[in-house]
Amino acid sequence: MQTSVATKIQDGAFIPAHPLALTKDKKIDEYAQRRLTRYYIKAGVGGIAVGVHTTQFEIHDDLTLYQRVLTLAAEEMNQHAPDDFIRIAGVSGELQAALQEAEIAKSLGYHAILLSNNGLHHVSEEGLLTRAEEVAQVLPIIGFYLQPAVGGRIFSYAYWQKFAEIDRMIAIKMAPFDRYLTIEVARAVLHSSRREQIALYTGNDDNIVNDLFTTFTEEVDGVLQSKRIVGGLLGHWSVWTHTAVALFEQIKAARNLEQMDIKWHTIAQQVTDSNAAFFDSRHQFKGSIAGINEVLRRQGLLQGNWCLSEKEVLSVGQAEEIDRVYRLYPQLHDDAFVEQFLQQDNE
Repeated sequence: MQTSVATKIQDGAFIPAHPLALTKDKKIDEYAQRRLTRYYIKAGVGGIAVGVHTTQFEIHDDLTLYQRVLTLAAEEMNQHAPDDFIRIAGVSGELQAALQEAEIAKSLGYHAILLSNNGLHHVSEEGLLTRAEEVAQVLPIIGFYLQPAVGGRIFSYAYWQKFAEIDRMIAIKMAPFDRYLTIEVARAVLHSSRREQIALYTGNDDNIVNDLFTTFTEEVDGVLQSKRIVGGLLGHWSVWTHTAVALFEQIKAARNLEQMDIKWHTIAQQVTDSNAAFFDSRHQFKGSIAGINEVLRRQGLLQGNWCLSEKEVLSVGQAEEIDRVYRLYPQLHDDAFVEQFLQQDNE
């Protein structure tokens, strides 16, 4: 990994999880897929994560599709993104499948692996740690604490203690949607001999703004050690992205001055309320991917909100909830930016 990319990850970056663009017959819409990547680059993000939950875990069932999705993003990044643009590939599956995906990502120029444990509830924590160590030999890895509602599981504190000692593990995306579990991960990292080499990223889409202002402190061998959540790797950031980038830059400036204006508490709740609509929190997040796609459809970036799985659809009342947050928080969406982007992109 080039030094500028590694530094950018450690300093804290804005990284959206890249959705999957499909046609009505559930084939990949390559034009829209490429355009989405260009939209994120134009919106000013620091990198993207492809092949992750928002990209739909079902792509891991078809290695050809997985490779194609990663290739489309890589080609657009090669052409339009700056040299230090962070390229993260989601990797899933048991050891051999994960190694195969990691090799594909490496061949396409990705910098790091977001290693998911979804679908591996039958594998022991020790088995998952061994898998992580082996995948890390292919590319540096980012840990992923995925919430149980969308396929994750709860891990012991001991698991995170051992995970934090894995060489070439550079960051952890904390996304359990649980304060207690998020604190456990941070504590494990603070006690690690590698704590200075590990960046903490929020994946808690229900608590984005507050997480980005959070610093954890722990006494380690009689010395107080602190670590901040430096950036985010979020599905929520795949929509209304241009505005969210601006908010992220404002947050970074405010926390560097150690000043948190009371306004951020209000903005935090507005962002979380929007996320509840997009992610379908009322129905245990069943419509989370379709909700993201629906927002992109309304903006003209996707043809429809279709997903590979027949189960991934908008829940009853979810469209109305998206209507509500659109009306209530016009300052958060980036419709005007998207309209201008689409006009310029079509020229």
